[in-house]
Amino acid sequence: RGRPLQESFSRLVEACSDPSLSMERWLSRLDSSRWLSHVKAALSTACLAAQCLDREERKVLVHGAEGTDTTLLVTALAQLILEPSCRSLQGFQELLEREWIEAGHPFQLRCARSASSHARGKQEAPLFLLFLDCVWQLSRQFPFSLEFGEQLLLALFDNAYASAYGTFLCNNERERSLCKVRESTHSLWAWLNRPEERQKYLNPLYSHNPLVIWPSVEPQSIQLWRGLFLRWIRPSQHLQEAREEIRRLVEGN
Repeated sequence: RGRPLQESFSRLVEACSDPSLSMERWLSRLDSSRWLSHVKAALSTACLAAQCLDREERKVLVHGAEGTDTTLLVTALAQLILEPSCRSLQGFQELLEREWIEAGHPFQLRCARSASSHARGKQEAPLFLLFLDCVWQLSRQFPFSLEFGEQLLLALFDNAYASAYGTFLCNNERERSLCKVRESTHSLWAWLNRPEERQKYLNPLYSHNPLVIWPSVEPQSIQLWRGLFLRWIRPSQHLQEAREEIRRLVEGN
């Protein structure tokens, strides 16, 4: 449900914004936020749908309380698990366009404000962020199987909440048509696919994996997405340097 998820997100942000917490207190706050429980639940449900399709060869009907929220979360994750083409940079963009934008996820309502805002809307809920977190979990467990890296996921999070592009504007295709979004704004995908930009988001360790990827949902396998939730209080310079060194070594070989 949107409200519990939003409250969970807010508690997590509050914990991540308090650097004075002891390790014991920090772990307690992280656990009580229940954010990682939501991540586990989303991945578990997507794996169940994928298992029915792949191993049992059954058709699957996915229906959440809000058809444009958890339904899209599960179907998009299941396709990432099952379909290698969705794990390429181009395929992932097409997946987002198809399963989130064209399917009518109400970005304007769900991503209206930030977690730290004191005036949150009743319909605000970080469903898209939860999806991005789950994708990050997949990229961490299968570091060679996704053509894109963490930088793309961070860029998508930033643009979902505040963007110079029209890709995530409005709540559905009808609103975008009435507002002439495509005629009056630029596409985020067009910017990301420019050669000089595209290179920033590629995973240098990528190697095409034609197999289904089955993520572990054990507690020890689900980790906090530090690159997002701690990005403002933890320097990222060394991580960026490490990424550049990995890229240099791969290109050198």
